[in-house]
Amino acid sequence: MQTLLTIARQFIHGTSPLDARPLGNGLINDTFLVSSASTQLVLQRINRQVFPKPHWLMANLQALTQHVQQKPAQQVRLNIPAIIPTALQQPCVIDAHGDYWRALEFVPNSYSKEQLTGLADAEQIGWALGHFHALCSDLDANLLHDTLPGFHIAPDYLRDFQQALSVAGDKVHTDDSRFCLDYINSHQAIVPVLEAAKSQGVLTLRVMHGDPKMNNFLFDQHTQQIISLIDLDTVKPGLLHYDIGDCLRSCCHNSADDTFDLITAEVLLKSYLMQVRDFFSAADYHYLYPAIELIPFELGLRFFSDYLHGNRYFKVSHPEQNCQRAVQQFKLSASVRQQQSAIKALIQRVQ
Repeated sequence: MQTLLTIARQFIHGTSPLDARPLGNGLINDTFLVSSASTQLVLQRINRQVFPKPHWLMANLQALTQHVQQKPAQQVRLNIPAIIPTALQQPCVIDAHGDYWRALEFVPNSYSKEQLTGLADAEQIGWALGHFHALCSDLDANLLHDTLPGFHIAPDYLRDFQQALSVAGDKVHTDDSRFCLDYINSHQAIVPVLEAAKSQGVLTLRVMHGDPKMNNFLFDQHTQQIISLIDLDTVKPGLLHYDIGDCLRSCCHNSADDTFDLITAEVLLKSYLMQVRDFFSAADYHYLYPAIELIPFELGLRFFSDYLHGNRYFKVSHPEQNCQRAVQQFKLSASVRQQQSAIKALIQRVQ
């Protein structure tokens, strides 16, 4: 704790006593809320195993916040937490172990949710993700570093699965494994669709958030409206389809039976598209459905590959958990396929 407070003092001017306590439930960085008599800030130690080039993260975050800060205040309706420099005007502190520590603005009177509590949440999330994409629509994606090479590149995940399968042994003989294998073999044609469109120039490389899950949206305690989008370490060049596909996957997943909720999808997607329609192309609309189908398939592929590899990446509470997670995602993907006509009609209706 004393080491933590010593680092925190480099970001907070003055000599008032400090308090630090863990903040949130993130699985990547170590995050703390640091308080003094006059201020509060978020202090994070960047996980160098996940992000081996922390200076790239900081450069991306600086580029993003500077871009947003240059816009007229009336155009910005999300709080994008800015970097708080040290007293020496450095963006971060490097400790004796080589770990990078950075401080960010704390968003007061806010809270996050782990799951939707109604369609109003879906509408808010669609709006917030779309507004974030709109704010970044005129930021050149080529100015940002790719902090997670290979992330959301489905053909790479398929190759990793094929390699894992070659050394899987008896793990492929369970009922769940056979279900996964059959589903992958039957539906892997979807894997290259988005990347092929990107390589052909049909889809444009833009600034994506990278992890628009439910608990990265902060709600105002008083108005119940979303006021901030956090966890910006995965902001990088990519396809917006990965973001909206992943957001729909997480928000529209009926966990009781692993089906895709069309009602929630329509509310979220309509709210999202209202924010991005000024720069969305015909191709962007066309590839929305493939993204909605691909992202649960992709995540299922990642879970199943990790299971075959011996659970090296995703944390598990028992050895079969990643296989079970894969089954859930493949069933969700199957539900999307079964509702393909309805989803495409929905997209036509709300665009």
